[in-house]
This record gives sequence, structure tokens and C-alpha cells, in this order.
Amino acid sequence: MTSLKQQTEAKVAAGRQANPDFMKGIDEVIAEAKAFQQGGDALAVGQRVPAFELPDAEGNLVSSADLLAKGPLVVTFYRGSWCPYCNLQLRALQARLADINALGAQLVAISPQVPDGSLSKNEISEMDFIVLSDQNAKVAAEYGVAWEVPEFMLNHMKVDRQLDLESINNGNGSVLPIPATFVIGTDGVITWRYVDVDYRTRSEPDDIIEALKKLSA
Repeated sequence: MTSLKQQTEAKVAAGRQANPDFMKGIDEVIAEAKAFQQGGDALAVGQRVPAFELPDAEGNLVSSADLLAKGPLVVTFYRGSWCPYCNLQLRALQARLADINALGAQLVAISPQVPDGSLSKNEISEMDFIVLSDQNAKVAAEYGVAWEVPEFMLNHMKVDRQLDLESINNGNGSVLPIPATFVIGTDGVITWRYVDVDYRTRSEPDDIIEALKKLSA
């Protein structure tokens, strides 16, 4: 089975071939962000997570306290259904969802995307995990993974991708979450995390499952 890392690396390679100048620019933006340790303020293993209450695709509020009362949580922040790397990641997680659930855990995916008709009909919302909307990236900021997107990337999204982030995210046109995943125990404490400002890299489902096994041991 092809790993998520192999899938994302193949997509990066295809992007370099199709648009080498853009990918070079992204490399420079990511290098600069890492140099300034963007994402370095993300909640660490051993820290307690802040409680949240966010709407799902139908606008129903979902509470982290209610979810943690049922078992551990895997909370993953993604940029939106428009992001091909996010779709790769969430498909990979969907494929291992039965293993995650078998360990007593629930998967929660959070993005700034507004919970409207488009969100309720997109591919991600049809998956079997919980999808929540953090429109102003407030929860992402509380987890330390909100990122003011560089102008270079915003221009690419607007001009090349024809993406209107202000509309997609209900007014938030410049702040996106760093792709990050947290494994959280029923006590609300982080036991494992993956945070990387490079949106082209993601945590492997196998690593998440191993973290859940250690939590339940």
C-alpha cells in the first residue's frame, strides 16, 4: 500500500514539473517560515488542550468536552476541501478510520471553511469522521497552529486557483491552519502531535495509530 508520504511526494514532484517557478517560490516561503519557527508556538505533548465548540456541516454545535467524554480524540487541522494535499491526507485517514475507532478514539477534522451547502456536499464531509468549521481560525490559534499566509501564496490561490478564501471562510481571507494533528487523551492532555508549516507534508496514519495504541496500553 502506498504511504501518505509517497502520495504527497508524488504530488509535489508533479507540481514541480507542471509549475517549477511556483514550487520554487513555495520552497522559499516554507524555508523562511521554518527559519522563523512558524508553528513553534503549537501546543506541545503534555499540555492540556483548550475546550472548543464548533459547528459541523449542518451547523450543529459539537463540543470537545462531549467528545472526550466518549474516548480519546485525534484532532487534525486542514486548510479546506480545495487543498489537494488535505484531500490526500483525509482519504488516507478515512482508510484507517476503523483502526482508529477500534482503539476507542474519534477523528475530528477542523478547517476554516464555512458550514454551508458546499461544505455539506463536498467529498470530505461525506467521510465517516467529524468535520468542523473554525471560520475565524480561533481554535487553530488556541492550538498555536494559525498561520498568516504569505502574500505570494495568497496571490497564487486567488489568480491561479481562482479561490476566494474570504467567501470560502466567511470573511477570513488570509489566516489558515498549519496542517497539524494532535492525539488527545480523555483527560484533555496531548500525548502525540505532528506540526509542520510545510503544507505539503502530513502525519502518517500509522504513526497516529501507534500513538493511540500507546495511549490505550
